[in-house]
Amino acid sequence: HGNHPPLRLPALTELAWMEWDAGGESFSPTSFQISNVHAGAGANNTIPGSLEVLFNFRFSTDSTAEDLKSRVHAVLDAHEVDYDLAWTLSAAPFLSQRGRLADALSAAVHAVTGVTPELSTSGGTSDGRFLAEVSREVVEFGPVNASIHAIDENVSLADIAPLSTIYE
Repeated sequence: HGNHPPLRLPALTELAWMEWDAGGESFSPTSFQISNVHAGAGANNTIPGSLEVLFNFRFSTDSTAEDLKSRVHAVLDAHEVDYDLAWTLSAAPFLSQRGRLADALSAAVHAVTGVTPELSTSGGTSDGRFLAEVSREVVEFGPVNASIHAIDENVSLADIAPLSTIYE
């Protein structure tokens, strides 16, 4: 590096392209997601003194938070980046094995709609993580929602009656 400060972008590129785990039957591979980047004050002729990057992991049960932290530190250290990290863990992955609850829900969905549901972990962060610590089996079920987390989030009225019957 000589007299030049270490470059941060190669470290971020490595983190973004790194294979963290292979995923598996129930989860997609873990991914490193950059959600915000800020550097400098907006002038085009000034080299920023710092770079702030907000990132998160969408991780599977094949990785642990501690392992991911360790690997991030290793990459930043290898690139000789002067850094300060503040870690928070808002959601750890969990996997509930299929049992009587999932079978009962699947049978109810099929009886009401004629459709056999597919069990999936692709729904994103789940409040089921709180129940998974005290329950043998966790199942989440609700309406199809193409507008989830968007402005004017909505559910089709035609879905309400079948959902009510399934829940009953």
